[in-house]
Order: sequence, then structure tokens, then C-alpha cells
Amino acid sequence: MRPIVFILIQIINLYIYLLIASAILSWLIAFNVVNTRNQFVGAVWEFLYRITEPVLGPIRRRLPSMGGLDLSPIVAFFVLWLIQLYLAEYVYPNVP
Repeated sequence: MRPIVFILIQIINLYIYLLIASAILSWLIAFNVVNTRNQFVGAVWEFLYRITEPVLGPIRRRLPSMGGLDLSPIVAFFVLWLIQLYLAEYVYPNVP
């Protein structure tokens, strides 16, 4: 059972990194640092969007409109971090 909890913690950790990469790439696209017409950038953006949108979409619908500021990655980051912390501190040590 411990390996399953360890794998869950690592998956959450990887997803947090994907959220950070998605947020940074969205800023780079918004400020015209990178161009989505580039085939590689477009493919990376499409992958990150498809991976993170199932988590960020419901959060965006529940948050109030903040103009052009998107706080959903920050909320998702903290929720995932709390879940990861709970698994690492309370579940993992008590699983046989």
C-alpha cells in the first residue's frame, strides 16, 4: 500500500510542475515572447492546456472575475499542495 501512496504523491508533484509550466507559458504567449504559430510551441501549449484544463476549468468558473488576472493556477497549486502534504504527513506513515 505504501508504494501506491508514494506514486500518488509523485503524480501530484508532477502535476504541480505542469501547472507552473502552463502558467509560465501562458504569460510568455500573452506578452508575445513566444509565438504559438511555431509548431513546437503550439504542440507544447496544446499538451499543457489539455492536461491542466480539467482541473483549472471548474476553478475558473467558481472564482469571481478578476479582469485579466487568472488566479486558478494558484488555487489549484495550493489545493494540490495541501493534498500532497496530507498524504505525506498523515497517510504515508500510517500505511502498513
